[in-house]
Amino acid sequence: MTTINQKQRVKHRVLIANRGEIAVRIIRACQDYGATSIAIYANDDIDALHVRLADEAYGLNGNLPKESYLDINKIIEIAHKANATMIHPGYGFLSERADFAKAVQDAGFIWIGPNPETIEVLGDKVKARKIAQSVGAPLVNGTADPVNDAKEVLDFAKQYGLPVAIKAAFGGGGRGLKIAHKMDEIEELYHSAVREAVTAFGRGECYVEQFLDKPRHIEAQIIADKLGNVVVVGTRDCSLQRRNQKLIEEAPAPYLTDEQRERIHQSAKDICAKAGYVGAGTVEFLLSANGTISFLEVNTRLQVEHPVTEETAGIDLVIEQLRIAEGLPLSIDKTPVPRGHSFEFRINAEDPAKGFLPTPGLITHFSQPSGPGVRVDSGVAENNHVSRQFDSMMAKLIVTGATREQAISRARRALSEFKIEGVASVLPFHCEMMEHTDFTEDFSVHTRWIETDFQAKNTHFPRSTSAKNEELVRTFIEIDGRRHELALPAQLLSLSAVIPTAIGASYEKEENEKAVTAPISGVLHSWILSDGDKVKEGDVIAIMEAMKMEVQVVASRNGVLLQKAKTGDYFSAETILAEIN
Repeated sequence: MTTINQKQRVKHRVLIANRGEIAVRIIRACQDYGATSIAIYANDDIDALHVRLADEAYGLNGNLPKESYLDINKIIEIAHKANATMIHPGYGFLSERADFAKAVQDAGFIWIGPNPETIEVLGDKVKARKIAQSVGAPLVNGTADPVNDAKEVLDFAKQYGLPVAIKAAFGGGGRGLKIAHKMDEIEELYHSAVREAVTAFGRGECYVEQFLDKPRHIEAQIIADKLGNVVVVGTRDCSLQRRNQKLIEEAPAPYLTDEQRERIHQSAKDICAKAGYVGAGTVEFLLSANGTISFLEVNTRLQVEHPVTEETAGIDLVIEQLRIAEGLPLSIDKTPVPRGHSFEFRINAEDPAKGFLPTPGLITHFSQPSGPGVRVDSGVAENNHVSRQFDSMMAKLIVTGATREQAISRARRALSEFKIEGVASVLPFHCEMMEHTDFTEDFSVHTRWIETDFQAKNTHFPRSTSAKNEELVRTFIEIDGRRHELALPAQLLSLSAVIPTAIGASYEKEENEKAVTAPISGVLHSWILSDGDKVKEGDVIAIMEAMKMEVQVVASRNGVLLQKAKTGDYFSAETILAEIN
């Protein structure tokens, strides 16, 4: 590996234009590399972990994303004030915005990422498809340009068949992506994809392509320096997803033939070379059940799941980004031979028992695992809040073993040690996955497996302790000589709280049956049905938006809709939005 003479190097000051786990990850890389880390923070993040760990921290004087981590002018102003020399965007927020990269460079700072022109070309999914075609990468049928309306989506589906994928042309991360399996759902899904794309990316253009049957999600991690060298660091499988967002990733991607792996490696390298890529990036592919490979997109940034590649390739990708930004050559010249197998579990504040709905709130207990092969990249600590304004990910658990089987065994142990209270988490889901033969043995999972095969077989998840912020009274009991912990809400100890009058209970039951409550904490985006409309149980009556994702509000029973909430307003989960009489 190439080394750097510390005496000859400029000690860079790196402003991190992000928050949470990824900001902490970059701060630690800066410390290892000998650079000064500079954090920025929204009002709610004033005591966040990334703020505590950074060498310096500056407030953004705002709380909503648009007035904090998405405000380019504020970030550039702080960079000048802090005498930064480099800016690292992390992932999400402004990381794939060509205008931000250009603003950074125009202001005289070193941008840690691809050139703005490259971001713009590859960020346009239609142009990226054309680059992939030009180098001979595998591709399914798709529209040559963005579609103008839902009718064009219908025409495409009639020509090539269902299912079809409606995708934000300037999107990523599953936002602005809708899969249509029936003709009669295409119109609403098209409009939903456009709305999500506008909310998440500021642009609503969408294109359409064939959706492969039960595909796996395979990606290739690449790094490229300013000297023209491009290296594929390894592959990952990211097939376990909900709402098109990943939950579990692993490296290297298992159960690929040598030919499939070589095709993915070569295509990824050729696409990035053609686009003049610089920095760390990921080329994503779909692999259908019949072995068909199709190029998906290029993420022009560091991926959330980069640690599994780091663990199996023996390379620090964030330090590699810093080296590349300085103009140094890559520290490797070919794809490393994988050393073992690694899993990453995204530890989100979401309730799997309620369809993985976000559960913002106070983390009252946070105890992470350790031991051989265990790494935790966390963005929170005990007594931190999970904000309703931002992504719900609290931490990432990365587990590595000499083989996939050993990594699974270690993952079971590590997941059982991980304890989070105060908010719901996806830990119960991850524990169940490590016992599910579809994932651990047969590997029959695909990108919609959670919503289809898995949900059909599994309807129960153990609930995390204190899923709501309640005061708990704790005690211990022994059953058959084994110690068990009990945690009960304090109000249960009050007789009046648990024994309502018969009349009161009856009235409460009737009111609960009438009520339609917010499934998540978020903004009521729109009413699909009007006040006074007749509805049937299961009808979609409204759309809520949280963390740039849309969630449907459905009728709880047959009756007449009575709206009790205004569009555009923010509502906490369980708030009554309507009644059905």
